[in-house]
Amino acid sequence: MRIALLGAESTGKTTLAAELAAHLRRNGGTVAVADEVLRQWCTRSQRMPRPEEQMAIAQEQERRVDLAAACADVVIADTTSLMVAIYSGMLFEDGSLYRFALAQLNRYDHLLLTGLDLPWVADGLQREGPQGREAVDALIRSALARADVRYQVIYGRSDERLASALVALGRLGHTATADAAETKDSAAAAAGAWNLSCEKCGDARCERRLFTGLF
Repeated sequence: MRIALLGAESTGKTTLAAELAAHLRRNGGTVAVADEVLRQWCTRSQRMPRPEEQMAIAQEQERRVDLAAACADVVIADTTSLMVAIYSGMLFEDGSLYRFALAQLNRYDHLLLTGLDLPWVADGLQREGPQGREAVDALIRSALARADVRYQVIYGRSDERLASALVALGRLGHTATADAAETKDSAAAAAGAWNLSCEKCGDARCERRLFTGLF
């Protein structure tokens, strides 16, 4: 099973990937996390990649998922090549990576989009400010709509965010902590109601009003 985490900067993808992997391992699975190549590249190079360097980074992201899938039952991708395509488009007005990135989405069994309800945190390299998150979130949703793939938006902080992801993956009954059961059941019920009434909406503001109140 391949699980892809998508989302704007500072929306908890890396933290969620680690927590989700730990949970699944406790329940007996072999789980691998494919780290974000773009972030590692920028940290190592201390700069953003140039336009001609973008495709290699996108391809390496998907290659790492393939490598992880060869030795694990479950692979959690801490982003996909779609995020490389989006940032390349924003920085350089270069949309050439989209065809490759959108084609890769069909390789994943679950697509989880991390919501904008977490506070923005600076990291000293890639993140210039919180104002760009909504634009990136909108671009992700638009790309997923063009690819005609199903995805679930994940909200909540700390344990609630993990619980929301588990609901989306259909693994709520395998959670290890009974104390959070009532909160998780509420999250599951709300997620089901949202899917029934607003499946095609995609309005981030509307989603935040609904899900922020749960936690």
